[in-house]
Amino acid sequence: MSVIGSLHTNLVFGRRTRILAHHLCQLIPSGARVLDVGCGDGLIDRMIMDQTGASIEGIDTLIRPSTHIPVRAFSGSVIPYADRSVDVVMFVDVLHHTSNPKILLAEAVRVGRSVLIKDHLREGFLANETLRLMDWIGNAHHNVVLPYNYLSNAEWNAAFGDIGLQVSRFDTKLHLYPAPFSWIFERGLHFIAFCTPVG
Repeated sequence: MSVIGSLHTNLVFGRRTRILAHHLCQLIPSGARVLDVGCGDGLIDRMIMDQTGASIEGIDTLIRPSTHIPVRAFSGSVIPYADRSVDVVMFVDVLHHTSNPKILLAEAVRVGRSVLIKDHLREGFLANETLRLMDWIGNAHHNVVLPYNYLSNAEWNAAFGDIGLQVSRFDTKLHLYPAPFSWIFERGLHFIAFCTPVG
């Protein structure tokens, strides 16, 4: 692991993981069957399972050597699950790694009864540059593909409408980073959304 990767792990990763797990737990029903798309090592999933009793499986295009949950490989575009086979399809900082987030969102609508998303908003001064830096620091040492495909609030809303998702919860105040990091890396650049298919 690089020096940057080590610093990120020691200074940011643990706090961010705990806080994200806490936020996501509030939106996942107890005992739900959850599919985490692009789950990485599954540490957040393990924390959610311990707190909610949810059953979580993961799929990813890049399987880590060690994972906290069962993880299957998938193509990156087709989710290998039957229609409406899970309660929640979850994406945690995954959709901006795709060339077209609507492809996976459409698959999530097919597979899940609800969709839970943590991602970024390209809004405000130097938002794109800040998000690119964060992405590189957090992911480059894992050999994750980095297309830096961040959407604005209007683009997310358009995508949700095109796919047929109704947003019932949208939160941008996540408090993922301590000061002074929050002054640079927080400022409305992150969101969690809970959505349900229309119809």
